[in-house]
Amino acid sequence: MIDYTPGPASGAEVRKDGEKWTLILVRELRHAPEKVWQALTDPAQLREWAPFNADGSLGAVGMVKLTWVGTGRTLETKVTRADAPRMLECGDMRWELEATAGGTRLTLWHSIDRRFISMGAAGWHISLDVLDRHLNGTPIPRIAGPEAMKFSSWRRLNAEYAKQFGIEVPEW
Repeated sequence: MIDYTPGPASGAEVRKDGEKWTLILVRELRHAPEKVWQALTDPAQLREWAPFNADGSLGAVGMVKLTWVGTGRTLETKVTRADAPRMLECGDMRWELEATAGGTRLTLWHSIDRRFISMGAAGWHISLDVLDRHLNGTPIPRIAGPEAMKFSSWRRLNAEYAKQFGIEVPEW
């Protein structure tokens, strides 16, 4: 049993454009942007927390294969911008890292079909908590993909984000 309970849904907003909505999640991390950048771009570190595995570094412009955990779905994705340690654009995701007095403000933009936006927010909420624990040196196992959806706190977060975004709770 994993000793982890996520906090309430927070730090998220949605920008709507037809069926494709953009999830924006902001997280304050107590680590320098350089350390956070490594966790976002290094395949070995991504395997510790991210909802996907990468077959190469995300730290340079070029093609990379992302395999989403538990689905077997692999996408050939292009890293279009890798401006260490400030901006990473890869496929339908954009990460911004801003140095703060306490560490890094990490902002994720992820384009998601509107039907799954609260599910994506719940999943990323948990993944970013796992990232925070990884960076703090108190790691917990990755919680992602279909396994995350079995986690009772994921269901709670999905409902909380759906309410925040003004949508019906999607059932999976």
